[in-house]
Amino acid sequence: MKTLISSATLALALVLGGPAAAECYADYKAKRDEPLKLIYGVSQVSDGNCSPGAAEGELAPRLASGGWTLLTVLSTFGPEGLEERKASAGDFFLRY
Repeated sequence: MKTLISSATLALALVLGGPAAAECYADYKAKRDEPLKLIYGVSQVSDGNCSPGAAEGELAPRLASGGWTLLTVLSTFGPEGLEERKASAGDFFLRY
């Protein structure tokens, strides 16, 4: 019985701990006015909820601190999507 409880506890910890520990990234578009400048960037999102809405809530204040206005979060993804976006993001790859 004790082994069964320990196994169940371990399984539950793995299920609940997995998504929170997963790496999450978002690609976005932002702007700066006067003069108008548009950027495409990629940032890591620390929120355990890897959704565009959660990424938006986290990225908007980060970008604002640098003088940028978040226009849209295009997508969220795991580390497997980083390399294909690196060249497009240029200086804004993991900057904010």
